[in-house]
Amino acid sequence: MATPSNPKDAIRAELERIEEDCIHSGKAQFNAGVRWSRYHLWLGIPSVILSAAAGAAFFQDYPQIAGAMSSVVAVLTALSTFLKPSERASSHKSSGDQYLTLRNDARVLRTIKLDGACDEAAAIANLDEITKRRNELNQASAQASRRDFEQARKGIDEGEADHRIDRNRV
Repeated sequence: MATPSNPKDAIRAELERIEEDCIHSGKAQFNAGVRWSRYHLWLGIPSVILSAAAGAAFFQDYPQIAGAMSSVVAVLTALSTFLKPSERASSHKSSGDQYLTLRNDARVLRTIKLDGACDEAAAIANLDEITKRRNELNQASAQASRRDFEQARKGIDEGEADHRIDRNRV
């Protein structure tokens, strides 16, 4: 692909790349957050139910059943403590939010500020700032799984990330 000769066209093209990267990364992060939220529930709900049932079994004089249930509760609690699914879900959601914020900032620069209010030097400075933020976010974000990314790509290809106004334009 040839590089645009006009610096603003080159900036516009790079902003479009950043927007595309951010929508894919953000959606993958959201998918990872949902997955870890499910893990949190899958570990937490049985743990609570079995804990209560073990207590009831103990008081009903079923010590073997109470002991077995307590052992399962201990395993589920240990897994939850080790894996920290709630924290991971929150971290992925936060990263997803930050990617979408960055995408929005890149889009506003590309569609509104670039041709109107920005001279070439200001446009380059804005692009540098957005690029720096993207690089920092890429480094700081927990890695989403390949499956989360593929699910994100599929959803994006099906129009999940499109704005209605953009779909209706000719």
